[in-house]
Amino acid sequence: MTPKNRLIVSSACLALAVCVLPATAHAHTAPDTSENQNSGSAPADDQAPAEPNSQDADYHRQPDDTIVVTGSFQRNRIDVLSGTSVLAGTDLQRSLRTTIGETLASQPGVSATSFGPNASRPVLRGFQGERVRVLTDGIGSFDVSNTSVDHAVAINPLTAERIEVLRGPSALLFGSSAIGGVVNVIDSRIPVRIPDEPFHAEATATHGSAANQRSGSAAIDVPLSDQIVIHLDGTYAKTDDLRTGGFILTPALRAEAAMSDDPDIASLADLRGRLPNSAGRNYEFAGGVALINEGGNLGISVNHIDNLYGVPVRYSLDPDADAEAEAVRLDMRQTRADVRAGLNVDGGFVDKIKFRAGYADYRHDELEETGEIGTSFFNQAFESRFEIVQANRSGWRGASGVQYLSRDFNVIGEEKFIPQNDTSQLGIFTLQSFDFGAFKTEAGARYEHTNVKARADADLGNPDLERRFDAYSGSIGASYALAKGIRFGLSGSHSERAPSAEELFPNGPHAGTQAFEVGNPDFVKERSWGLEATFRMEKENFSLAASAFHSWFDNYIYDQRTGEVADDLPVFEFRQADARYYGFELEASANLATFGDYNVKADGVADYVRATIDAVGPAPRIPPLRLLGGISTESPGLDGRVEVEYSDGQNRTATFETTTDSFTLVNASLTVRPFGADNRTSIVLSANNIFDVVARRHASFLKDYAPLAGRDLRVSLNASF
Repeated sequence: MTPKNRLIVSSACLALAVCVLPATAHAHTAPDTSENQNSGSAPADDQAPAEPNSQDADYHRQPDDTIVVTGSFQRNRIDVLSGTSVLAGTDLQRSLRTTIGETLASQPGVSATSFGPNASRPVLRGFQGERVRVLTDGIGSFDVSNTSVDHAVAINPLTAERIEVLRGPSALLFGSSAIGGVVNVIDSRIPVRIPDEPFHAEATATHGSAANQRSGSAAIDVPLSDQIVIHLDGTYAKTDDLRTGGFILTPALRAEAAMSDDPDIASLADLRGRLPNSAGRNYEFAGGVALINEGGNLGISVNHIDNLYGVPVRYSLDPDADAEAEAVRLDMRQTRADVRAGLNVDGGFVDKIKFRAGYADYRHDELEETGEIGTSFFNQAFESRFEIVQANRSGWRGASGVQYLSRDFNVIGEEKFIPQNDTSQLGIFTLQSFDFGAFKTEAGARYEHTNVKARADADLGNPDLERRFDAYSGSIGASYALAKGIRFGLSGSHSERAPSAEELFPNGPHAGTQAFEVGNPDFVKERSWGLEATFRMEKENFSLAASAFHSWFDNYIYDQRTGEVADDLPVFEFRQADARYYGFELEASANLATFGDYNVKADGVADYVRATIDAVGPAPRIPPLRLLGGISTESPGLDGRVEVEYSDGQNRTATFETTTDSFTLVNASLTVRPFGADNRTSIVLSANNIFDVVARRHASFLKDYAPLAGRDLRVSLNASF
């Protein structure tokens, strides 16, 4: 048995050992309430509400978006010392797209890589790739989306019950690679509650006009007893080439193409409408089972995802190169198994013991236009997380744990750009929180040991390489209630991040990104110091959340185009230098009027980030100022909304990076709940980019070649029974 297999087996045994549950309990839910018992001196408006997943007596109840469950224990959003977003219920249904990046793109501090309609990863506060962790129920996605922006995240947002975004120091408990933040997609594949009915089923069907999207999903939970429930779900989505609002290439590229004597290049100036090679097809199925009672819970799930999609073409205007660049398609498959266990100790010091683990076998093939496999990516990964959650002792609570990650990554084929490599990472962490009523404080610390090995590869010209890193991170912060429902917070953090294999070892052409990537095996740890101030107000008819942050980096790792060309591709080289990031996020809403059952509300979002690399200039692909405002009406049976999003132009560009024009999008939606607010059945009608404008996100590698969707009329039916 290999060391990795021994680790998986031993982890599974630990999960079983943790969950030797009392057989006498007959509760229909998994009680998880001790973190809700705050100190008696805390203000009433700061009391932590019941956990939305495991404490709902009504199985159909909409998730509560006022609390954050991502982390060692749930917290009210007003208490979190950094920017947070929770997308659930009607808001999630309205925002839902086929990728995580586009689903979250309207949240404060969030942009997206927008590498076509099928591969879009979240960008948090200008950070992407290795500095943002995308999780499913607290465990990594086990894909290779961090390796390249053309690689899709192996998490299907159509299966999400809620999505939480943590930006800033709060995310460090999930690893040093989460310095930009964490996106946690929470689903019900390992059930957390027992239905009070013979079965509970939900289904969604969606059609979107811009890409002729046809998608559907269905899930069912069946109780086998008063303590055991099984879960089954499946999704299917298919899209044609995306219809854009105008020309495919930017005005500068169209002008350059029109002046070419090569007729193939000159014809690119007239390319408009449909985005070539952007169609896709995706299906996924999963099953899970859980034992739930008063003593705790134990559950497992298995799922398989199959995703075939095209990568929009980055056309070459060089007459000495092939203008019609290769239209690459990616055929991605992943099979994954997950375990979750919890033991309710309810002791004087220890309240709960939690265990979470997952293993996945991932592969994707980059297909040439003939259908032949050009390059294949393989990734086997395992992650486990063991936590001891402390009982609330007069306002003091906390959690400590151990996290382990193992990854075996390999690329095989004609465009191999990185040697086979293995990464192992062991983290030890703690978070301690103290509630003194109006004054609250918390501190966290994490130690992480990382070992990265690259195997000798004659084609890439590298010998056996091994790097070891010890990283130390910590944060401390406090908040004070200025008045009931008004809280100001300040936090500071220090973090260290080990370079990843994708930053240390690449040295070859990458067809998906149309770039020749060069790493540096001599990189040292990346260090940063950060400050963040938060202000939150929660009143009956008004809410406000504001964050301002500043980060200073030593040995910041970034990639930059060198101006050189290798294998007919532009060379992008990873480098290190000091850097600074700062910015703000603002989110507000106000109830304007009430007419019977109808409540009229206005809301707005603003975010901005500025990043500079010392002695170099602006950091690449930093989103510009963004403003979003909307007016909505809400009632038990009918919601309506109109919103306007403005994205400023970005003129602070890195070397060889082009500027991006500003754009304004106007969207509208109507949500009908025929059975009232207590049932999740709904019909959502929406019109996005109503005026069919050409929009490009500066955070995208392909922004000059792949604009966002044009006018998109969507209808979604969500049934719950």
